[in-house]
Amino acid sequence: MELYLIRHAIALDAEPGQSDDARPLSKPGIEKFKEAVQGLKRLDIRFDRLYHSPKLRAVQTAELLVPLLAGETEVTPYLAAEPSQDLLKDLQGERVALVGHEPWMSELCAWLLTGRRNGGQFPFKKGGVAWLEGTPKPGGMKLKGFWSPRVLRRLG
Repeated sequence: MELYLIRHAIALDAEPGQSDDARPLSKPGIEKFKEAVQGLKRLDIRFDRLYHSPKLRAVQTAELLVPLLAGETEVTPYLAAEPSQDLLKDLQGERVALVGHEPWMSELCAWLLTGRRNGGQFPFKKGGVAWLEGTPKPGGMKLKGFWSPRVLRRLG
């Protein structure tokens, strides 16, 4: 399996009284991530399936990735929480994208690569992407690529 871990694009700060779950992407965040998607397209990256967090900023990021998607999108609460076996057991497809949040994306990346949850080794910038390959289980994957959004924008 090819697995792409993607941190949501740049979001607005929460307004007073606004739920963190309802924070949308900023206009510059949307524009920059559209350019990053063009970079992924240039690398010929495509997804069979895309899973994303239910938080608005992840939903909007997932929508921007649809041009790379041949299959379905699916909301999962497991991408808005600490990485777990519950997330991994439901993954379907050969080329799967996961859109979520920090610090969980860094922890998920470390866990899949090393079997340990030391996410500080893999810090994701907003809109950053990690490409893993192997079996989606702790320690069962290899890192094939790790791109900052700036690098992806330059490729577009």
